[in-house]
Amino acid sequence: MTNRSRTTPTLAVGLGILTLAVGLGGVGCMTAMAAETKVPVVFTEGHDTDAKDGGRPVVLVAAALGVKTEEFREAFSGVTPARNGRPTGEEARANKAALMKVLKPLGVTNDRLDEVSNFYRYQPQRGELWRNTAAKAHAVVENGKIKEIVVTEPGAGYSTAPKATVQGMEKVRLKVTVLFDKDLKKNGSVSAVEIVPAEAPGANR
Repeated sequence: MTNRSRTTPTLAVGLGILTLAVGLGGVGCMTAMAAETKVPVVFTEGHDTDAKDGGRPVVLVAAALGVKTEEFREAFSGVTPARNGRPTGEEARANKAALMKVLKPLGVTNDRLDEVSNFYRYQPQRGELWRNTAAKAHAVVENGKIKEIVVTEPGAGYSTAPKATVQGMEKVRLKVTVLFDKDLKKNGSVSAVEIVPAEAPGANR
């Protein structure tokens, strides 16, 4: 009887210590998880065009057609823009013939040219921009440091790499990579956002 009375409190104390240890471990895990936060990444710009293209997003049009940018520029060099902004039927047919003369041998059909041209058609004089969708991303931050950048929505319609900054951490430089694709929904989308080491030159200063 004496041995039993001495053993029981010891067992109870041991279980109590075990429970306390598990409890503290749980709090520690919750604290570690709470230290990891998601901070929004802000995208700006990314819709520049080459001066030689007259405001046309040639890089997007060419990618959607599956040809090189310079090949589309060559095709467009034979086009005569209408003076009043609206070509006559005869002018439109002549321009289409000039385009297809170069693009048809490259595998572009008349229907595909119409589809892509209409998709990226816009009137800059009215303050418009070609069809596009903004990208979304966030930075995973732990103890004040960025662990990774996660792109949640790649967006579309970026003709150049947009600038990206982590909200509240604007001094951290980021490099954005844009994907050009024949799929209109993916063309000009953000495929990656990387942190630029402090000692590396360039990229989103």
